Amino acid sequence: MKQKRIMLKKLPIVNVIILFLFAAIMLKVMYISLSKKVDGIDIKKFADNRNTQEDTLFAKRGTIYDKNGEVLAQSVNSYTIIAYLSEKRTENPDKPRHVVDKEYTAEQLSEHLGIEKEQILKQLNKDKYQVEFGTKGRNLSELKKSEIEALDLPGIDFMVSTKRFYKMGNFASYIVGYAKADEKGNIFGEMGVEEYFNNKLEGKNGKKIYQKDLYGYQIPNTPSITEDPIDGENIYLTIDNNIQIIVEKAIKNLSNEHELEWMTFSVMDANTGAIVASASIPSFNPNELNTIESYLNPLVSYQYEPGSTMKTFSFLAAMENGVYQGDKTYDSGKVVLDDEVTIHDSNKVGWGTITYDTGFAYSSNVAATNLGLKLGVSKLKTFYQKAGFGQKTGIELPGEINGKINFQYKSELANATFGQGITTTPIQTLQAYSIFTNNGTMIKPYIVDHITDSEGKTIYKGKRTVVRDVASSKNINHMNQLMHNVVYNGLTNYWQPNNVTMIGKTGTAQIASPNGGYQQGKYDVIKSIAAIFPEENPKYIIYVSAKKYVGGTKEFAGCVTKAVEEIASYANINYKEENTVVPTKVVTVPNYINKNASEVSTNITSLGLIPIVIGDGDKVIKLNFDKGTKILQGEKLIVLTNSHNYVMPDITGWSRTDVVSLCKLLNIKYNIEGYGTVTSYSIPAGSSINQEDILSVNLNV
Repeated sequence: MKQKRIMLKKLPIVNVIILFLFAAIMLKVMYISLSKKVDGIDIKKFADNRNTQEDTLFAKRGTIYDKNGEVLAQSVNSYTIIAYLSEKRTENPDKPRHVVDKEYTAEQLSEHLGIEKEQILKQLNKDKYQVEFGTKGRNLSELKKSEIEALDLPGIDFMVSTKRFYKMGNFASYIVGYAKADEKGNIFGEMGVEEYFNNKLEGKNGKKIYQKDLYGYQIPNTPSITEDPIDGENIYLTIDNNIQIIVEKAIKNLSNEHELEWMTFSVMDANTGAIVASASIPSFNPNELNTIESYLNPLVSYQYEPGSTMKTFSFLAAMENGVYQGDKTYDSGKVVLDDEVTIHDSNKVGWGTITYDTGFAYSSNVAATNLGLKLGVSKLKTFYQKAGFGQKTGIELPGEINGKINFQYKSELANATFGQGITTTPIQTLQAYSIFTNNGTMIKPYIVDHITDSEGKTIYKGKRTVVRDVASSKNINHMNQLMHNVVYNGLTNYWQPNNVTMIGKTGTAQIASPNGGYQQGKYDVIKSIAAIFPEENPKYIIYVSAKKYVGGTKEFAGCVTKAVEEIASYANINYKEENTVVPTKVVTVPNYINKNASEVSTNITSLGLIPIVIGDGDKVIKLNFDKGTKILQGEKLIVLTNSHNYVMPDITGWSRTDVVSLCKLLNIKYNIEGYGTVTSYSIPAGSSINQEDILSVNLNV
């Protein structure tokens, strides 16, 4: 009984202790649940970081196309090759998941990656879970990945990422620009259209938020939040790849034959303002950013003294202000200003007493100076500004600059009349010359034909935009006649294309010296021409300029006129000098399906077309042009026969379009790089073609 009483007395103390501990635990729980931080740790953030995963769902960057739908820039999968070295990855020895034979693996990879075998073997012998192979093991194409996968090497795998790919390389690179990925995988445009339209091209990334387990996977049967990405918009440029190739080839050929610092050649639609081509040297390949020598786009970011192409506007200013009399004579050679500055004509001695109309044809500095003095600083400057000089055009390209139209004294006024002491840009010159093809109205240049959303719906359409009226029809007609005289009644006949009439004005500008004055070397000039063709019904305006060109005017003019002839032929606007149309043979493709292949080939030849017969069958089953299609003589008509044995034709010199047509007819995959015509290809001529084949083609001008 005594012992029992003692135990009863101790019970309340135990209860008190238990209650105290329980209360302490409850208070701690309440403190943790109510407090944002415990022992300096943000509990909510800790829990979120530990259990919640947020993955970025990357939007697909929009594609850039030329006017004809040819891809210029697109996002493609890029691969980094990795090798797993840890034997722990392999659970079944019959199906190894790590590198087993390092010597053989190194030997095989060396052939496909262009890396020395010893260098690869050094990586494979490291005591690591996995390894990579440096720069040459990154940014691999889908084709290269497939080649390596076909080797079936144990332990070799690939990490996928996205990169920007420019399938035509240097083609219009300053217009297209480039974009590259940051460390998070986001792609940003840094030049050209890629930069200007970055916010449209990039789209909007999505995300997925979910609860993850210890291994980082989503916990089954738990909710997730997903925001789908919105893919970027697609940009279709006004660039016509056929005309672009012509001008790229023209300046490349000239630069191969003659030394020059830089050259640019641009072509604008005379009626709409659409830029259909713009090429420059030096250029760069957006796939190889180490080839960039300058980040300035010559079309919009080069400003320089234009020279005598400005006489077109100083003479027109005189007409508009009523101080021009074309049949009035003056003494050419030189004129002395009040401040004792002497202005000379280019030949120093002039051509005696001539009319102002003749003075323009001969590019007389004295004639331009006399007119400028009659106008005065204010009127000439006002007209230059009205013609768009000294201000941006607003074309959809980054980095456009204003140029400078700033002159005050008589000597500065005189220089400004023939394009010295002021600076302009190529795009300003193209815009200004549009007044001569639009009856005195200036048209704004543009580079984007249309934009589509990710579903292909057109959401923007580029169009002709009037800037302002600049000059009267009467004076425009007079100036066009004067530009005709430059080409056909001037000091040379170098600027006359054979198949189309062209009018324009040439320029030779001295290059300003950083120490003041002008550089004095024989070739320290910028040669240029602004021209319009055909004269009767203007279709294109061109502007070509070259700095420190070491060569003669005849060769420079030949580069330009040959390109003009090719553009005219492509656009089917051939005209003779006597203003009559040169007939161009247009052929309507007959219905050749199920006809005898040999007879069809003969008939195609008789039509002035080039038959390319694929296969040894006796019947025609398909062609690259449908019946009724109108094509020009000299084009290839690819004929597919009912054969089981197709062999590769010799496609050297073929165009991109012809190659694509061939591959579509044969239903084989293809990979084309570069621009111009075919210089090399992967399937040898005369060898059999299988549908599993992939035709790799390199183009060059």
